[in-house]
Amino acid sequence: MAGPAFRAAAVRVRVPATSANLGPGFDALGLSLGLYDDVVVRVADSGLHIDIAGEGSDNLPRDEKHLLVRSMRAAFDALGGQPRGLEIVCANRIPHGRGLGSSSAAICAGIVAARAVTIGGEHRLDDDALLELATEIEGHPDNVAACLLGGFTLAWMEGGVGRAVRSEPSDSIVPVVFVPGKPVLTETARGLLPRNVPHVDAAANAGRAALLVEALTRRPELLMPATEDRLHQEYRAPAMPESAALVERLRADGIPAVISGAGPTVLALASEETAQKVEMSAGEGWAANRLGLDLSGASVLPLAAAA
Repeated sequence: MAGPAFRAAAVRVRVPATSANLGPGFDALGLSLGLYDDVVVRVADSGLHIDIAGEGSDNLPRDEKHLLVRSMRAAFDALGGQPRGLEIVCANRIPHGRGLGSSSAAICAGIVAARAVTIGGEHRLDDDALLELATEIEGHPDNVAACLLGGFTLAWMEGGVGRAVRSEPSDSIVPVVFVPGKPVLTETARGLLPRNVPHVDAAANAGRAALLVEALTRRPELLMPATEDRLHQEYRAPAMPESAALVERLRADGIPAVISGAGPTVLALASEETAQKVEMSAGEGWAANRLGLDLSGASVLPLAAAA
């Protein structure tokens, strides 16, 4: 295959925040949320220039170490060759280290942007290949699947390759996220998980995860029992006691609430009737945000689109 040619015009890519696990769906289920990072990429004559505004602007690298750049490089290799230079502008809104898929957003933005600036990129790297590459970079497919596809996703590994199916979440569900001021590293949260769990807990989670597919898509009245978890949230609680306490308090009030991803953000799956009350229930130390459900996933937008 001959090396690729690149577009002269810049492209804008928008990627959503995501919440993985959703209670019992550990490393499998994901939900795409209406909070977005925007990236504008232009192929340049030489060099690498990165501007970053918003989340991470004070500490993210502005060189080849940036996760978005590393993801772009991997995608360009898969597309057949690297451009001579890149100009990248990032507008970041997804909180970092909070369990809302910021790393998956960077990965997906990078690979989608690389494909978009490559002439014929969709033929060289189709959507299945995008998911495979994103999973390879991230290490697991749950967040990247939701970020790429939008909606509600079920992801799995098959022969070492990331796969996913997408479903339409019920439009009556109103996500409310409670974001604390301090992050928790995913590595820290994963390190608290035991190597083995009781068979009864695994069986309970399998049933709840299956029920959650029905609850999120067609019967949201089942979300309370469907979001029960025995595999990871209790084990991770020592790293995020305030988050665990908030989940317990919300659930005691009849609100389906879970740890978002590896935490420490808490996700409540409210309704139009309960969303306002839920937003006001967290107390000090939390940024409560009512979000929409993102149904589009990673998108290439006109440059004139609002940031």
